[in-house]
Amino acid sequence: MTSVPKLHLVPVPFAYAAGFVDTWHRTHKRPPGCKFCVGVADDDGVLRGVAIVGRPVSRMLDNGATLEVTRTTTDGTRNANSMLYGAVTRATFALGYSRLITYTQRPESGASLRASGWRVIAERPARPGWTRPSRPRAVLGTEAIPRTLWEAT
Repeated sequence: MTSVPKLHLVPVPFAYAAGFVDTWHRTHKRPPGCKFCVGVADDDGVLRGVAIVGRPVSRMLDNGATLEVTRTTTDGTRNANSMLYGAVTRATFALGYSRLITYTQRPESGASLRASGWRVIAERPARPGWTRPSRPRAVLGTEAIPRTLWEAT
């Protein structure tokens, strides 16, 4: 049986967190910016995961009191993602924000979110993408995928 490494929280600058996302995230690129980032490292100081928190992507949710976890990424280390979600939840409310949200895409189970006390608040149907005749957008590869909206409790 493989032992689970002991993990601890570490501060991570955005540039470093974004590079970690570039290396490890399986579906998305780095977000354009953030409010704050946090990482988890093992006892040897090896970074095992990062979370990036920023303004909500949806302008309808960007009310000044809400933040969104725009990326979490790990190298697969057990419990790292749950630790990240717990940390960003505590930090968000400690900073005075009143709401923290994130999305998962199918087929992600949301196990780390449930383990951290988050709850599902909406199921979003697949969208054809963001491009419109009046404002063309690049195809990202994440179009036409149903999403689940989660909220920290």
